[in-house]
Amino acid sequence: MVNEKKVAIVGCGFVGSSSAFALMQSGLFSEMVLIDVDKNRAEGEALDIAHGMTFAEPMKIYAGDYSDVADAAMIVVTAGAAQKPGETRLDLVNKNVNIFKSIIPEIKKSGFDGILLIVSNPVDVLTYAAIKMSGLPEGHVIGSGTVLDTGRLQQMLGAHVEVDPRDVQAYVMGEHGDSEFVAWSSAQVAGVPLNTFCELHGHLEHEAAEKRIAEDVKNSAYTIIEKKHATYYGVAMAVKRICTAVMRDEQTVLPVSSLMVGEYGLSDLAISMPTVVGRDGVVCRVPVPLNDDEQHELTASAKALKDIIDSVDFSC
Repeated sequence: MVNEKKVAIVGCGFVGSSSAFALMQSGLFSEMVLIDVDKNRAEGEALDIAHGMTFAEPMKIYAGDYSDVADAAMIVVTAGAAQKPGETRLDLVNKNVNIFKSIIPEIKKSGFDGILLIVSNPVDVLTYAAIKMSGLPEGHVIGSGTVLDTGRLQQMLGAHVEVDPRDVQAYVMGEHGDSEFVAWSSAQVAGVPLNTFCELHGHLEHEAAEKRIAEDVKNSAYTIIEKKHATYYGVAMAVKRICTAVMRDEQTVLPVSSLMVGEYGLSDLAISMPTVVGRDGVVCRVPVPLNDDEQHELTASAKALKDIIDSVDFSC
């Protein structure tokens, strides 16, 4: 039986521990198990967070193993080799697929039947790997995708036009990585087309601004890695947002990575699209209209991912 108040986190590095901290504060769960190949690390993180329970809602938090995940409502997988300076997310693929071959079969063996959230990079390829290895329904395996990229975009656009970023409706789509793109043609601020809103604030050089902001969003991780060697707070907040959408059955639209089954002419790969997310994971994809240039960018991004998927052995 699924315990609706239990979450497991696999991988206790910077992203895993930050996600654990964010989820502890969320009030979504009352039980959290941390799993890491370094058991001491998992125990240390569990103790460190548990010592703050006096200042938060009650939670049982402990280090465990895969036998502890069977009844979890969600598992968040952050384990994997770290992205190094100058290394693209896709350079990580073979290393992290091999790591997943030691993780996902153990999750499957436990009898887990909840929602599996993949955060490890390259997230689109690893989401596809988890779907193939886990035996879970395809909609129950989702990747964090371009949720953080979209958050970065909204934050930068909000600053650009001096408005609350939560009032910006714009999506980063495609691969979470170098071939991602912004669906500018459908971008809005409070229902007003983005370009119209920009003109109200005296911003007329739309093409130059779009190019600059899109590049800043795409390169955000590289910039942060160069300055502090890792990114983790932003993605931890994205993890919390996705978990909230699932556990509260919000039916909210988030650009998560999931298996394409014909949408936009794409199939047999995981890629990030605006998606209705609820308690059963993927409810449906949202057919955001794309102009010809954006459709071309989506096709190119999908091909880049498909070429990698076709070159990787996902058998366990």
